[in-house]
Amino acid sequence: MRISRLLPALAAVALTVLGLAPTAAAQASAAERAPSAPSTTSVQPIIGGGYASNAPWAARLFSNGRQTCTATIIAPTWILTAKHCVSGGGLSFRIGSLDQTTGGTTANGVSVTNHSSSDLSLVKLDRSVSATYSPLGQPGSVTVGQSVQVYGWGATSQCGQEINCQSRLLKVANVTVTGGCRDAYQGQAICARRGNGITAGGDSGGPMMAGGVQVGVASTSDRQTTTAYTNVTAYRSWIQSVAGV
Repeated sequence: MRISRLLPALAAVALTVLGLAPTAAAQASAAERAPSAPSTTSVQPIIGGGYASNAPWAARLFSNGRQTCTATIIAPTWILTAKHCVSGGGLSFRIGSLDQTTGGTTANGVSVTNHSSSDLSLVKLDRSVSATYSPLGQPGSVTVGQSVQVYGWGATSQCGQEINCQSRLLKVANVTVTGGCRDAYQGQAICARRGNGITAGGDSGGPMMAGGVQVGVASTSDRQTTTAYTNVTAYRSWIQSVAGV
């Protein structure tokens, strides 16, 4: 899996956010907001990982009908995703299906609450959705050196315009936690190195799961070796104050 906030992948890849911008203007805005890390040299042509077999809390995010990011449902009327994924408006979700084109439950976003200083957003749905909600971790739920799982419908290769190589089926990859770092908005994040895959454009907003609980939200990636997930455990009080969980 690979991540880039709202930008398509480039041949020389730096740490960028993982969503997919609906317009050129949105891409430019994301470029202004997203910090970059030094680019790396070797390019991995595909993200690896495999297809998920069980992720009932997963939600595909669409902006004005266009596939954009990944998310999770954390309560009957609340979606957790990345802040850089929601700026395009017209938000809708397919929840609880491994196939982003069919099945599960669909719902629309009616309001958005963004965290002021991290790459987190909570989207309120237009109706209550019965689902298996993503359990959220607490401080101490993830440790350096731990192998964790990351999920998303994002790009499966460096194909130039990442909108053109999104996965129809939800993918999962193992990555290894390397320590704390910063997300696209300088919020607290968890950095991890590539295991059997790495995140890319369209995986933004998706979960990092450690021991069955969600500890991160996909923010940035170099699409080769390193990815950063906003640290959900560091923002539990904010999530609870908005969504009640």
